[in-house]
This record gives sequence, C-alpha cells and structure tokens, in this order.
Amino acid sequence: MSQSLNGKSCKKIHFTGILGSGMSSIAQFLRWQDCAISGSDRLIDNAEENPVFHKLKNIGCSIHPQNGSGINESTDALCVSTAIENDNPDLLKAQQLNIPVFHRSQVLASIVEKHKTVAVAGTSGKSTVTALIFELLYLCNCSPSLISGAALKRLEQEGLVGNAYKGDSEILVIEADESDGTLVHYKPWISLILNVSKDHKPIKDVVALFQYLASQSQLCVVNKDDHLLNTVKSSLSFGLDREADFHPDSVEYFSLSSQVVIGGKNFHLPLAGQHNVSNLLAALCICLRLNCSAEDLQRAVRQFMGVHRRFSITKTAAGVTVIDDFAHNPEKIKAAISAARNISSRLFVVYQPHGFGPTEFLKHDYAEAFTAILHQKDHLLLLPIYYAGGSAVKSIQSDDLIELMKPTANNATAPPDRQAALCYLKERVKAGDGVLLMGARDPSLSNFACKLVTAFGGPVNSDSL
Repeated sequence: MSQSLNGKSCKKIHFTGILGSGMSSIAQFLRWQDCAISGSDRLIDNAEENPVFHKLKNIGCSIHPQNGSGINESTDALCVSTAIENDNPDLLKAQQLNIPVFHRSQVLASIVEKHKTVAVAGTSGKSTVTALIFELLYLCNCSPSLISGAALKRLEQEGLVGNAYKGDSEILVIEADESDGTLVHYKPWISLILNVSKDHKPIKDVVALFQYLASQSQLCVVNKDDHLLNTVKSSLSFGLDREADFHPDSVEYFSLSSQVVIGGKNFHLPLAGQHNVSNLLAALCICLRLNCSAEDLQRAVRQFMGVHRRFSITKTAAGVTVIDDFAHNPEKIKAAISAARNISSRLFVVYQPHGFGPTEFLKHDYAEAFTAILHQKDHLLLLPIYYAGGSAVKSIQSDDLIELMKPTANNATAPPDRQAALCYLKERVKAGDGVLLMGARDPSLSNFACKLVTAFGGPVNSDSL
C-alpha cells in the first residue's frame, strides 16, 4: 500500500530522526499499512540501548546512520521534523536525487484526512488526554488507531513502542503539537483544545493557532476553565466550571488517584492532581460523544494504565518515593509539584531543562514558577540543559536560572552532572521524602529514574520503573 503526499503516491518513505517520538509514531503507522519504511537518527551510536530502535526493526523498518546512506533512487519521499537543519546529509542527498521532502506534519495531515480523526491540542496534557481517549475507546471495543508523542504503558506491554497503534475502525486519535506551528495542516473530524500557556511561543500566537485549528474542524471542544480560550469558536465545552457544557457533579482528590461524579456515576482515575481531573473530563466528553456507554467508561477509566514518564510513581525500600515526569514548561512543572505534594511533604525536585533556546525564552517564567511552588524545606536541583545536537546558541546555563531566583533559592543547586546530583540526593534524602524527576525529550532520563530508585534500595511496588 502507498501513502498519497501532495498527490504523489509514496510506497517507500525515509524518516530523518526516526527514533524521535513524533517521527517513530508516524513511521510505525505507515509500516502497518505496508509502506516500506527506512530512517536515520543522530542517536544511532547509542541505538543498541534504545528500545525504540529494536522495536522499529522488529516491524520491518530499516535504520541507517544519518549520513544519507539510507536514501537512494527508489526512495519516494523524505520526511523531516522541524529539528532537522538545512545541511543535514539526508536532506542534501534527497535534494541531489530530486526526492520530494515533506515535514512530518504534512505526512500526518495526509493520514488525518483519511480517518475520523480526533486531534488533541493544548500547551499541557496532550499526551495524557490522547492516551486516555485512545485507551477508553480501545477498552470500549471501538478499535481506534493512535498516533501520539508518548508511549502508552498498555501498548508497551504488547511489545510495541507504545506511541502508535493501527485499529480496525475509522477513528484515529492524534496528538496535535503547537510547538512549531504546524498543526495548521490538520483538518480533523474533532479538535479538542485543552489549555494555553507560555511554552514554545507567545500566548497570543498559540491562541491564533488554536483558532485556526478550530476553523478546520467539523467539531471543536474547548476547556471552559481556561479563559484564554474564550476566543476560540467551539461547539462544546468541558471543565470544572458549572457553565461548561460537560462538567462533574462533584470531584474527590486522593494521594494517588482522583474521582469525578457525572450524572450520578463514579469515574475513578488512577492518576492524582486537579490537572488530571481536567484531562479525564476532556476524554470522557469525547468518548461519550462517540457513543461509549457510561458503564463501559466507568470500567475503562479504572483500568487506565497511564503514559510512560507521566507522573510515574515508585515506592522504594528506603521509604523514599521517586516520581518520574515529562514536565518541561512552568505550568506543567507547577502541576507536577502540586500533585507530588500530596505524596510527600518534603520534595527534592530534579529538573533537566530542555534546549537552550526554550530555556532562554522561559527563564523568568521558570524562576517565578519554582519560587512560587517550592516550600522552604524543599530542594531544587537543576541538571545541565539537554542538548539534542544540531545548531544551538548556548547562551544560558542552569546556574543562570538559580541566579534569577535569589534570594529565595537557598536550597537550589546546579550539579555539574547526574552523578553529582545522585550524590547530593543520597546525602540528604530521608524516609518519607519524595524525589521528583522532570524533563523532556531525553530518552536517557528513564534510565536515570531507575538509578534513583536503585539508590534508595530498589522498588517496593512500581508504577512503571
């Protein structure tokens, strides 16, 4: 089978950066549609330790060094992400051979058009809500498909990468990322807009993107609780606000879970925090709209297994709770710390900023967020800024964020590496404390979370590690 891209029938497609979460999901989906898929990645030297590498090869994807060797005259199209520079060897080889080049969003848009697509957008919570909608539909026997930016634990248990799935129905659930502005390519059946805050772009620019996505959708659902979305034209709203079209009768919060009552029926979610209650309301609003029964959804919500590195909790033998989370902007960080506060009264927050440009853009917001949410007895460790390769102006370091927090940053430090951070924690963390690890994109953060668990005696019972 081939994929039509701008009117061209493409049977063999090469993905530059195929190990990335956004690229690997599309690559898998097209491979399951019998396209011939190849790819390359900057991380190829460490590929033997990367489970995504092996799982892609297991379904028939061929993976090459990022030097142009994976592209030849039989390649029909090259797929690239925003992270790929103009001098990338794969791109130069494609141009030399007159092979058409498509951005990943264009490839995803071509898939979206062929399905009844639910596109989940918003600055925060996209991956969790995308996973919730897919898994609830899956457990309600709706046989949906999935293209996401994060791995679902349920799909990982089936031996998959976890961020993609090919179902038998026309329904496709996707994560529509606003960070590079490319969601304007999508024309979904339903768009779901969760929230907006400063992240990769100024708020007014993000709102404009969401307004455009809404105009491209047959049905748009927005979060009534976020007043910044008031200008987005919607067909339906959800939220805790009683004026929302879809709202709960009551809400209860527990240390490791939460519960909403809607229409006299209890929905118990094994995730903590108000932000996850909002995520659940968004997912239920969509799934009920797609004719899932409330009774089936009650069972499905209880069985939700969660998303890899989304507030994954491990209790250790030393009485320390380790939490691993993908939070990487100020609002997500505040939400994660707030939820962790229900588990441990003293927190050791370990954060790895992602990218020099984003960190420079958000530096004052980071300082304000940490200052506002951390207690005097908490500790903050800022790891070196994650550098994924390519061109970047390294104009800021983690130490600079601590300088912006003075004089309140008494328990804040910027260890030179992870080993130094580990030593700091082992000297100070006691039974009853919580260690919250946060950061995005870096695949090695999961391994570091495992090292943290080992440092405190190993897991007693594990959510994901």
